[in-house]
Amino acid sequence: MTDNTDDSQPAQPTAFELVGGEARVRELVDRFYDLMDLEPEFAGIRALHPPSLDGSRDKLYWFLCGWLGGPDHYIERFGHPRLRARHLPFSIASSERDQWLRCMAWAMEDAGLPEALRERLLTAFFDTADWMRNRPG
Repeated sequence: MTDNTDDSQPAQPTAFELVGGEARVRELVDRFYDLMDLEPEFAGIRALHPPSLDGSRDKLYWFLCGWLGGPDHYIERFGHPRLRARHLPFSIASSERDQWLRCMAWAMEDAGLPEALRERLLTAFFDTADWMRNRPG
């Protein structure tokens, strides 16, 4: 049998690396929550969060680092994310999903992520956000 593996090919960069590492993920998360706090179109999802967004910022930052292929800060602190179970107490329908996605798309654009990367991430974000819906509509 012939070995068809080609060890000379460099590994493809992770989304975490393409975003720009921890500092850029933090910038993205901070912009996301700044927009959520400032823009009236995101009032629906803002209302699902506590008055201070500090804890939410940290949790999304820790989660995204690992989700994008970087350090597993969230898992180290809390174990498996169990995203759907953790979001069940919150009423999430298509409207909340779409607000979240629009806010993240805007944050990625403001953070200067390349368009191809934004599109790739938005597709993955949509799949996850759609799975989080727990009520009709």
